[in-house]
Amino acid sequence: MDLFGTEGATGIVYGIRLRTSGEYRYVGITTKTLSRRFHQHQRNAREGRKTPLYDWMRKHLEGDVVAEVLDVLDELPDLGQAEIEWIAYLRSQGDDLLNISDGGLGPTGVVWTAEQREAARIRSTGRKGLSRPGAENPFHGKNHSLVQREKWSRDRKGSHSGEDNPNFGKFGPEHPGFGHVMSEESKQALSEMRKGASNPNFGKTVSPETRAKLSAAMKGIPRPSSQRNAHTRHHTNKGIMNPGCKHCVEDAAKLSRPSESEEE
Repeated sequence: MDLFGTEGATGIVYGIRLRTSGEYRYVGITTKTLSRRFHQHQRNAREGRKTPLYDWMRKHLEGDVVAEVLDVLDELPDLGQAEIEWIAYLRSQGDDLLNISDGGLGPTGVVWTAEQREAARIRSTGRKGLSRPGAENPFHGKNHSLVQREKWSRDRKGSHSGEDNPNFGKFGPEHPGFGHVMSEESKQALSEMRKGASNPNFGKTVSPETRAKLSAAMKGIPRPSSQRNAHTRHHTNKGIMNPGCKHCVEDAAKLSRPSESEEE
């Protein structure tokens, strides 16, 4: 059959093997063209995905691995059964298939053993995650439905408060954020994200009840009587120059002006 599938087919059963060998090493199914599905396999192997098939593909040059159409189905329900039959047939012929299940549509009933899970954990430990920003991300431009967001909100409510928080009771060097300093680029990005209408409090006003609570909480706490007083206490007296403080800027401008004696 044609190497990259049959136009108009509802489903395809395909086999993957070495170009120089007649033994198939994997059987799969797809409702896409075989060319597209095979390219997905090649990309997954290049990106380091850990499965028996991709581990085997990485041991060979891409040009040495080929995919062939084994069967073409017109009805989708027949696709899973055809895969099961092809896997069983090729295994009976002695082909050392890398499929971890016997095939079929939907859940295949594969349950990992404790040893398999431990081996997968060790393989993934320390592995750098794959970042797909912007248009490269498969979810780019999409939004989760309101129903889904509400479900997540209900499921997670209270799950990270109090003792349920994994960092509960951790202070100083024990806290994972200890010593972390945000870069100026990150600070600027957060600032831009929270300006104007992007700020969650944009257009909102504090209720009289909340104002009363804030007033009661602040009562008796010594505070600067004015901005100038705060500037003197926290900047002038400590020898600090804050470019965001208008009084610091004014004082710096005065110091930079020549005195009357210098002008004479």
